[in-house]
Amino acid sequence: MFITFEGLDGSGKTTQVQRLASWLRTQGQEVLQLREPGGTRIGDAVRIILHDHIHTNMNPRAELLLYCASRAQLIVEQVQPHLKEGGVVLSDRFADSTLAYQGYGRGLDMNLLHTLLDFATQGVKPDLTLYFDVDPERALQRRMASGEVTRLDAEKMEFHLRVRDGYQKLIALEPQRWHIIDANVSQDQVAAQIKDLAKTRLNIAD
Repeated sequence: MFITFEGLDGSGKTTQVQRLASWLRTQGQEVLQLREPGGTRIGDAVRIILHDHIHTNMNPRAELLLYCASRAQLIVEQVQPHLKEGGVVLSDRFADSTLAYQGYGRGLDMNLLHTLLDFATQGVKPDLTLYFDVDPERALQRRMASGEVTRLDAEKMEFHLRVRDGYQKLIALEPQRWHIIDANVSQDQVAAQIKDLAKTRLNIAD
Protein backbone atom coordinates (compact mmCIF):
# COMPACT_ATOMS: atom_id res chain seq x y z
CA MET A 1 0.00 0.00 0.00
CA PHE A 2 1.14 3.51 -0.86
CA ILE A 3 0.10 6.10 1.77
CA THR A 4 0.91 9.78 1.40
CA PHE A 5 0.77 12.57 3.97
CA GLU A 6 -0.27 16.02 2.78
CA GLY A 7 -0.89 19.43 4.31
CA LEU A 8 0.74 22.73 5.08
CA ASP A 9 4.22 22.75 6.57
CA GLY A 10 3.72 22.90 10.31
CA SER A 11 0.62 20.68 10.24
CA GLY A 12 2.48 17.88 12.04
CA LYS A 13 2.50 15.37 9.21
CA THR A 14 6.26 14.69 9.38
CA THR A 15 6.02 13.65 13.02
CA GLN A 16 3.08 11.39 12.24
CA VAL A 17 4.82 9.70 9.31
CA GLN A 18 7.58 8.68 11.72
CA ARG A 19 5.13 7.49 14.36
CA LEU A 20 3.08 5.43 11.93
CA ALA A 21 6.19 3.88 10.37
CA SER A 22 7.47 2.82 13.79
CA TRP A 23 4.13 1.32 14.81
CA LEU A 24 3.62 -0.54 11.51
CA ARG A 25 7.04 -2.14 11.86
CA THR A 26 6.01 -3.51 15.26
CA GLN A 27 3.08 -5.12 13.43
CA GLY A 28 5.41 -6.92 11.05
CA GLN A 29 4.94 -4.60 8.09
CA GLU A 30 7.81 -3.90 5.68
CA VAL A 31 7.74 -0.11 5.72
CA LEU A 32 9.60 2.34 3.51
CA GLN A 33 9.50 5.88 4.90
CA LEU A 34 10.15 8.70 2.44
CA ARG A 35 9.94 12.48 2.17
CA GLU A 36 9.56 14.87 -0.74
CA PRO A 37 11.51 16.42 -2.18
CA GLY A 38 14.27 13.95 -1.39
CA GLY A 39 14.50 10.26 -0.65
CA THR A 40 17.38 9.69 -3.08
CA ARG A 41 20.81 11.26 -3.50
CA ILE A 42 19.54 13.25 -6.46
CA GLY A 43 16.34 14.20 -4.66
CA ASP A 44 18.18 15.33 -1.54
CA ALA A 45 20.38 17.61 -3.66
CA VAL A 46 17.26 19.08 -5.29
CA ARG A 47 15.70 19.58 -1.85
CA ILE A 48 18.58 21.82 -0.77
CA ILE A 49 18.12 24.01 -3.84
CA LEU A 50 14.35 24.27 -3.43
CA HIS A 51 14.40 25.15 0.27
CA ASP A 52 17.34 27.55 0.36
CA HIS A 53 16.37 31.19 0.94
CA ILE A 54 19.15 32.27 -1.41
CA HIS A 55 16.91 31.21 -4.32
CA THR A 56 14.09 33.70 -3.67
CA ASN A 57 14.12 34.65 -7.38
CA MET A 58 13.33 31.09 -8.51
CA ASN A 59 10.82 31.06 -11.34
CA PRO A 60 7.65 29.03 -10.57
CA ARG A 61 8.23 26.90 -13.68
CA ALA A 62 11.77 26.08 -12.60
CA GLU A 63 10.41 25.24 -9.14
CA LEU A 64 7.84 22.91 -10.67
CA LEU A 65 10.38 21.08 -12.80
CA LEU A 66 12.76 20.59 -9.89
CA TYR A 67 10.02 18.98 -7.81
CA CYS A 68 9.10 16.73 -10.73
CA ALA A 69 12.75 15.74 -11.25
CA SER A 70 13.10 14.71 -7.64
CA ARG A 71 9.83 12.77 -7.79
CA ALA A 72 10.74 10.94 -11.00
CA GLN A 73 13.92 9.62 -9.38
CA LEU A 74 12.06 8.65 -6.20
CA ILE A 75 9.48 6.62 -8.10
CA VAL A 76 12.06 4.53 -9.97
CA GLU A 77 14.61 4.16 -7.21
CA GLN A 78 12.39 3.70 -4.16
CA VAL A 79 8.61 3.59 -4.53
CA GLN A 80 8.09 1.09 -7.35
CA PRO A 81 10.63 -1.51 -6.12
CA HIS A 82 9.19 -1.51 -2.57
CA LEU A 83 5.58 -1.77 -3.76
CA LYS A 84 6.49 -4.64 -6.08
CA GLU A 85 7.87 -6.49 -3.06
CA GLY A 86 4.54 -6.08 -1.26
CA GLY A 87 5.69 -3.49 1.24
CA VAL A 88 4.06 -0.35 2.61
CA VAL A 89 5.34 3.02 1.41
CA LEU A 90 4.76 6.11 3.56
CA SER A 91 5.64 9.40 1.90
CA ASP A 92 5.76 12.83 3.51
CA ARG A 93 4.30 14.65 0.47
CA PHE A 94 3.81 13.46 -3.08
CA ALA A 95 2.23 14.72 -6.32
CA ASP A 96 -0.72 16.41 -4.59
CA SER A 97 1.73 18.87 -3.06
CA THR A 98 2.62 20.08 -6.55
CA LEU A 99 -1.04 20.54 -7.45
CA ALA A 100 -1.67 22.47 -4.22
CA TYR A 101 1.49 24.57 -4.10
CA GLN A 102 2.52 25.13 -7.71
CA GLY A 103 -1.02 24.83 -9.11
CA TYR A 104 -3.32 26.60 -6.68
CA GLY A 105 -0.59 28.46 -4.81
CA ARG A 106 1.51 29.68 -7.75
CA GLY A 107 -1.28 29.71 -10.32
CA LEU A 108 0.37 27.43 -12.87
CA ASP A 109 -1.84 25.69 -15.42
CA MET A 110 -3.45 22.63 -13.84
CA ASN A 111 -3.72 20.67 -17.09
CA LEU A 112 0.00 21.09 -17.65
CA LEU A 113 0.71 20.01 -14.07
CA HIS A 114 -1.35 16.83 -14.45
CA THR A 115 0.55 15.95 -17.64
CA LEU A 116 3.95 16.53 -16.03
CA LEU A 117 3.02 14.64 -12.88
CA ASP A 118 1.76 11.65 -14.84
CA PHE A 119 5.08 11.62 -16.71
CA ALA A 120 7.19 11.98 -13.55
CA THR A 121 5.29 9.36 -11.53
CA GLN A 122 4.69 6.92 -14.41
CA GLY A 123 1.06 6.93 -13.36
CA VAL A 124 1.73 5.75 -9.80
CA LYS A 125 -0.91 7.12 -7.39
CA PRO A 126 -1.36 6.72 -3.64
CA ASP A 127 -3.89 4.22 -2.33
CA LEU A 128 -4.63 6.54 0.58
CA THR A 129 -3.80 10.18 1.24
CA LEU A 130 -4.02 11.73 4.70
CA TYR A 131 -4.63 15.47 4.74
CA PHE A 132 -3.56 17.23 7.94
CA ASP A 133 -5.97 20.10 8.30
CA VAL A 134 -4.75 23.04 10.37
CA ASP A 135 -5.20 26.80 10.32
CA PRO A 136 -2.44 28.33 8.14
CA GLU A 137 -1.47 30.89 10.77
CA ARG A 138 -1.12 28.17 13.40
CA ALA A 139 0.92 26.03 11.00
CA LEU A 140 3.28 28.93 10.28
CA GLN A 141 3.70 29.64 13.99
CA ARG A 142 4.74 26.03 14.50
CA ARG A 143 7.29 26.32 11.70
CA MET A 144 8.74 29.51 13.16
CA ALA A 145 9.01 27.86 16.56
CA SER A 146 10.80 24.85 15.06
CA GLY A 147 13.46 27.00 13.43
CA GLU A 148 13.06 25.07 10.15
CA VAL A 149 11.75 27.85 7.95
CA THR A 150 12.14 27.19 4.21
CA ARG A 151 11.85 29.44 1.19
CA LEU A 152 8.19 28.48 0.77
CA ASP A 153 7.41 29.11 4.44
CA ALA A 154 8.51 32.71 3.89
CA GLU A 155 5.76 33.31 1.33
CA LYS A 156 2.95 35.73 2.24
CA MET A 157 -0.09 34.39 4.10
CA GLU A 158 -2.21 34.80 0.96
CA PHE A 159 -0.09 32.10 -0.69
CA HIS A 160 -0.64 29.63 2.18
CA LEU A 161 -4.37 30.34 2.15
CA ARG A 162 -4.51 29.55 -1.58
CA VAL A 163 -2.63 26.30 -0.94
CA ARG A 164 -5.06 25.26 1.78
CA ASP A 165 -8.01 26.09 -0.45
CA GLY A 166 -6.35 24.06 -3.20
CA TYR A 167 -6.14 21.01 -0.96
CA GLN A 168 -9.85 21.30 -0.22
CA LYS A 169 -10.59 21.29 -3.96
CA LEU A 170 -8.37 18.25 -4.51
CA ILE A 171 -10.17 16.38 -1.74
CA ALA A 172 -13.54 17.20 -3.28
CA LEU A 173 -12.40 15.72 -6.61
CA GLU A 174 -11.31 12.35 -5.11
CA PRO A 175 -13.00 11.95 -1.72
CA GLN A 176 -12.55 8.17 -1.79
CA ARG A 177 -8.73 8.51 -1.71
CA TRP A 178 -8.44 11.24 0.91
CA HIS A 179 -8.94 11.13 4.66
CA ILE A 180 -8.98 14.40 6.60
CA ILE A 181 -7.04 14.41 9.88
CA ASP A 182 -7.81 17.09 12.48
CA ALA A 183 -4.29 18.39 13.11
CA ASN A 184 -5.35 20.97 15.69
CA VAL A 185 -5.44 18.40 18.49
CA SER A 186 -2.50 16.82 20.36
CA GLN A 187 0.07 14.61 18.65
CA ASP A 188 -1.20 11.56 20.54
CA GLN A 189 -4.78 12.22 19.43
CA VAL A 190 -3.66 12.61 15.83
CA ALA A 191 -1.62 9.39 16.04
CA ALA A 192 -4.67 7.56 17.41
CA GLN A 193 -6.77 8.72 14.44
CA ILE A 194 -4.14 7.45 12.01
CA LYS A 195 -3.57 4.14 13.79
CA ASP A 196 -7.29 3.30 13.68
CA LEU A 197 -7.39 4.10 9.98
CA ALA A 198 -4.27 2.03 9.27
CA LYS A 199 -5.71 -0.96 11.12
CA THR A 200 -8.75 -0.88 8.87
CA ARG A 201 -6.98 -0.31 5.57
CA LEU A 202 -4.18 -2.82 6.22
CA ASN A 203 -6.36 -5.40 8.00
CA ILE A 204 -4.32 -5.29 11.19
CA ALA A 205 -6.00 -6.95 14.17
CA ASP A 206 -5.98 -5.36 17.63
